[in-house]
Amino acid sequence: MSRFALEDGWSEWPAPAKLNLFLQITGRRQDDYHQLQTVFRLLDWGDTLYLRVRGDGQIVRHGESVKGVAEADDLVVRAARLLQSEAKIGQGTDISVEKRIPAGGGFGGGSSDAATVLVGLNQLWGLGLSLDRLAALGLQLGADVPVFVRGENAWAEGVGEELTPIRLPPAWYVLADPGIHVPTKDLFQAPDLTRNAAPAKIADFVSGNLLGNAFEPILRRREPAIEAAFATLSQIGTPRLTGSGSGCFVEFTDRASAEAALAGLPEGLRAWIAAGVDRSLLHEALPKKR
Repeated sequence: MSRFALEDGWSEWPAPAKLNLFLQITGRRQDDYHQLQTVFRLLDWGDTLYLRVRGDGQIVRHGESVKGVAEADDLVVRAARLLQSEAKIGQGTDISVEKRIPAGGGFGGGSSDAATVLVGLNQLWGLGLSLDRLAALGLQLGADVPVFVRGENAWAEGVGEELTPIRLPPAWYVLADPGIHVPTKDLFQAPDLTRNAAPAKIADFVSGNLLGNAFEPILRRREPAIEAAFATLSQIGTPRLTGSGSGCFVEFTDRASAEAALAGLPEGLRAWIAAGVDRSLLHEALPKKR
């Protein structure tokens, strides 16, 4: 347990990771943002945030949540300041992040951390803002933030903010981190990125016809470490890429199969297992904090 959980006034909040079970780009808007379709799957694994209310209005980060990111640029600090400004209150907060989700891996770590700050401080500051309002604020921080605010698996369109809840079967995943961080902006500008996929429907995903990721072929060609990770994971199943990062995963129907597959992987690839969940660990924790 972190020392922050033991000190007076600190509270502990989950910030779960996600997977993109598929991802395709269907067009580009006039503002140069891309239209996409994806399915977000929430996991039972992620970061942990520690929050403590301050009476002096300051937003103070304790330690780095992402190595090399200045405090003013950190999504958790920006989220707290945005909520503070929206609510027009004089309270502040201390924030510390216990990182497990690798930065730039496509597992949604920064977005989930920001969402947890919004949801957690909404309760700690006694604001009573709706999930709709919190999700709208989250969208100002990043396209993936709203799904973490809402806390449900979802079919997503637009830039990722148009969410339709979706029921997914139980699943366990072997996750892998090749350790490569390619800026999302660079990938969206790649000349070989497929930007005109035919729009699909939820039924296409449910039938198993949508499993690809538009960024996968680009990253596998560009980054030998990602190609090597795919080659290793192909020994235990069909690997897929999550988001626009380097993170990879293989899906299994039960925990025992996932654990056996993980045990069979050769050394040298950072890999672990996690389960898919129906409801975010963050929202599961809320009733206990009321």
